[in-house]
Amino acid sequence: MMGPKEKKERALGEHLHLKARRCQSPKCALVRRPQRPGVHARRRRMLSDFGRQIREKQKFKLTYGINERNLKRMFKQAEQSSDSTVEKLLELAGRRLDNAIFKLGLAGSRSEGRQLIGHGHIMVNQRRVRSPGFLVKQNDVIAVRPESKSKTAFRALAESLKTYEPPAWLYLDKEKLEGKILGLPEDEKLPVEINLLVESLNK
Repeated sequence: MMGPKEKKERALGEHLHLKARRCQSPKCALVRRPQRPGVHARRRRMLSDFGRQIREKQKFKLTYGINERNLKRMFKQAEQSSDSTVEKLLELAGRRLDNAIFKLGLAGSRSEGRQLIGHGHIMVNQRRVRSPGFLVKQNDVIAVRPESKSKTAFRALAESLKTYEPPAWLYLDKEKLEGKILGLPEDEKLPVEINLLVESLNK
């Protein structure tokens, strides 16, 4: 049965990989039913410039699991930086703890990462963190709590990680289920036209 996340992907007509490993299988809703959701689903229409901007903003928020308020706060912080606003915005999104867990392979998706954090399974520098939006920094150590390793979510993880390689900005100890932040996020490949997103936030 399809959930609301998959319907949002169908509405946008793009894979955002919101449902962990399901998105990599033939069960993916966008593979089975590529048309827009709804009884009266029609062919996708050409969007205006404003419509394209809003669409990219929706995709970014869905990809990272953030709401409008959090996005505006991140954008304001990016604007105040001496670096490029676009690069800073991507850096802030990439440094979120739920994203780091996903990129380390400790979670199948960012939403799964948020769930693990909320349930208290994740530690940063040996302290339990329950905020998915916690910003990690260089040399931070992210680990699964020792008490949580026997949980179903982690039991088979060491085996599945054998063939996984995290991005260059992360180090992963596959046996300990522990990672380290080596630098700033880089080469974030997103299904989002980031310049259109910035234009929508500048209004």
